[in-house]
Amino acid sequence: MARVVVDVMPKPEILDPQGQAVAGALPRLGFAGVLGVRQGKRFELDVDDTVDDETLRRIAGTLLANPVIEDWHITRVDR
Repeated sequence: MARVVVDVMPKPEILDPQGQAVAGALPRLGFAGVLGVRQGKRFELDVDDTVDDETLRRIAGTLLANPVIEDWHITRVDR
């Protein structure tokens, strides 16, 4: 069995209102120096050894992310 992490983020050209809300709140809470925030999603999948990289790409691109507005990155994590 292996652990796979899929990080999904809005594409740079896509408006991110949740990230903007966090960025706006930080100075009000006394945190300075943060120039921008983007909010994404993280998925952790436990897969068996038969799941190859192409299958993971298909899972990410059809179920976990919307490829029109989101980018994703897949990482296999050693356990």
